[in-house]
Amino acid sequence: MPEYRCDHVHLRSADVNAAAAFYMGMFGATENFRRTVDGMLRIGLNLGGLTLFIDQVPEGTPSSPPPPFIGIEHICLAVSGLDVAAAELKSKGVTFVSEPRQARPGLSFAFIEGPDRVRIELVDRKPA
Repeated sequence: MPEYRCDHVHLRSADVNAAAAFYMGMFGATENFRRTVDGMLRIGLNLGGLTLFIDQVPEGTPSSPPPPFIGIEHICLAVSGLDVAAAELKSKGVTFVSEPRQARPGLSFAFIEGPDRVRIELVDRKPA
């Protein structure tokens, strides 16, 4: 069987510059490139080792429905020290959909809303 690996996650945005600035400002993502694809701006970011493509969409493009829905529901970022990370993100004005909570010993998580209604889970895993 061929070996598969993650190449990128691809997002569409009503404001590609604002979306890229969000991921860079909130999570320390770095910009890899900017290019025009089919007449629209695409920004490529490195988000903690994950390649994230963000494409501008034409005005009037519908947004995703509120969860739950079929398809990719959220992206998840691992963090050490969820409470500290949550406090920092709140100070920057991030909207929390689900406040930090412990699911079980050694596992805490929270959900925030990113640009274009992208749900982002923050997870803190500690050895049990």
